[in-house]
Amino acid sequence: MFSGSLVALVTPFRSGRVDFAALERLVDWHVEQGSEGLVPVGTTGESPTVDVEEHEKIIAAVVKRAAGRIPVIAGAGANATAEAIELTKFSKDVGADATLQVAPYYNKPTQEGLYRHFAAIAEAVDLPMVLYNIPGRCVVNMTPETIARLAKIPQVVAVKEATGSMDQTSEILARCNLVVLSGDDSLTLPLMALGARGVISVVANLVPKDVKRLTSAMLAGDLATARAAHQKLFPLCRAMFVETNPIPIKTAMKWAGLMESDEKRLPMTDLSAASAETLRRAMKEYGLI
Repeated sequence: MFSGSLVALVTPFRSGRVDFAALERLVDWHVEQGSEGLVPVGTTGESPTVDVEEHEKIIAAVVKRAAGRIPVIAGAGANATAEAIELTKFSKDVGADATLQVAPYYNKPTQEGLYRHFAAIAEAVDLPMVLYNIPGRCVVNMTPETIARLAKIPQVVAVKEATGSMDQTSEILARCNLVVLSGDDSLTLPLMALGARGVISVVANLVPKDVKRLTSAMLAGDLATARAAHQKLFPLCRAMFVETNPIPIKTAMKWAGLMESDEKRLPMTDLSAASAETLRRAMKEYGLI
């Protein structure tokens, strides 16, 4: 469950509401494509702009549609510990296999605060937990020392590393046996070369088979195949972040015919003309449009 190509699933919207029919179609498609896990209501799933009721309904819908065919790691993080516990309890009740827990954002906790936040969730709910370290969004970085300390908690099984630091990943792997998953598509190969076990991927929303080809090759020790997959994916991965995620990936999915609408919620806006041209060029070169 905690290796290979795991998809940071988008949340489809239509006319301001969650489009559950479109969401269910995406779940079925990822099962068909061979994705190895779904991660709904994370950053890519626009978790900051869904309310708690919507958040829970999305988790429940994905778990129900997956129906045991593919693991579901529910995004259940929040910057309020009590809310994260509530979402985690709900995730367990509806049958999610694990949760993704982002570092609390905006309130900028200390390292001790980070430790107590995740420890409180683990104490309240006995469900596997993937830590999510993304200082670019959350302002605070979970240090390797804090991550190693959290790794001693049985429920903490993995960390999604999105610091962009090879040194930090190396130090985490040296300090503990926690599974590391890449949080940056363009860094999946180098992180797996260090010892990471896979990726929670944005671009896998668009090309799941190609991301799986890369991770499977790395897990099998086939560096040549993995390197070729990485080189093909790299320009597309970079284009997915030409503006703030998930703006480009939703646009790309609409252009590729995977969703009828690329609707986003404010403060997410449509791509600028210049960014749209960059994305279109990358998709054309990849053969997607």
